[in-house]
Amino acid sequence: MIRSSQRRRFVKTGLVFPALVGLTPKARADDKILIGFWPIASGLPLYAGLERGIFKQAGLQVEGAKFASAQQVAEAMIAGRIQGSANGTASAALALAEITSPGLLKIVCSNPSNRTLVLDQFLVPKDSTVQAIRELGGRKIASGPGIQNVTLAKIILEKNGITNPQVTELPVGQHVPALAAGQIDAVYTLEPTGTAGRVKGLTRVLENGVIAKYVLGDPDAPWFGGSATVTTAFLKDKPELAKRYVAAYAQAVDWVRKNTDEARKHLDGFTAIEEGLVKEVPLAGFTLYDEFKPSDVEYFQKFFDVFTDRKIFSRRLDVKSLLYTA
Repeated sequence: MIRSSQRRRFVKTGLVFPALVGLTPKARADDKILIGFWPIASGLPLYAGLERGIFKQAGLQVEGAKFASAQQVAEAMIAGRIQGSANGTASAALALAEITSPGLLKIVCSNPSNRTLVLDQFLVPKDSTVQAIRELGGRKIASGPGIQNVTLAKIILEKNGITNPQVTELPVGQHVPALAAGQIDAVYTLEPTGTAGRVKGLTRVLENGVIAKYVLGDPDAPWFGGSATVTTAFLKDKPELAKRYVAAYAQAVDWVRKNTDEARKHLDGFTAIEEGLVKEVPLAGFTLYDEFKPSDVEYFQKFFDVFTDRKIFSRRLDVKSLLYTA
């Protein structure tokens, strides 16, 4: 594998540092496809697709744009600065963008997680006396940035008997250091944060798969918390190019599924997990647009309806209408 220090160049977004990889020499400049991501493990299909040349082999010039939050990815889609999002981009943030700009996007792949397909988790410092989420009342609690993370963290705490929970937003990269320094007592976060903290001896997992259990009501239910998308403007303006991109992304998903150990290597450089620790990271699942079962759509809809019920969504979104069709 190419070392991260050798393989990455960066393009400015005005916020953080998007990675520029996988350029296609014969591709036209106006055929560049910019895909937004934020650095969590479930963005793996994009990372692998870039570094293994899957997009390049399809004759595509794809670049990955790294943002500090899913909300920033969604805002860039609304502004027309990127053509889509990678897996791991918060589905609720994408839904809010769709509500703000109706007809904005289509979901091409989503990543289900639960207690087996681990992504979401509560962490505490390694030596914390807390043994269960219900013991976090009155403690300093944080979550990842964005309305999805904050809302879900509050719901989980409420389901564990904690009234009027207060949650502080922190960038994912600060979760382990903040716990280790005693700045916070617990955090709702996403992998690879838990793995990084555990391997470094700084944190421990209080509970995995918390969304499926406390929000969807079934620890084995698929929580489609992050989604890969393309904008409808991209689909309309360059339909053949967009179709080829979706097909290549599906190839990247297929490669990740069949080569999970090797795929983990591509987390290095795109996420906070170092090369020597990638084998420790659990992986979420991936469900392509044409693989959704009726029960999957029902659970996805139930997740969205939580935000409608809490008046965060101004209207109800039909998940099925947001799925890409070839």
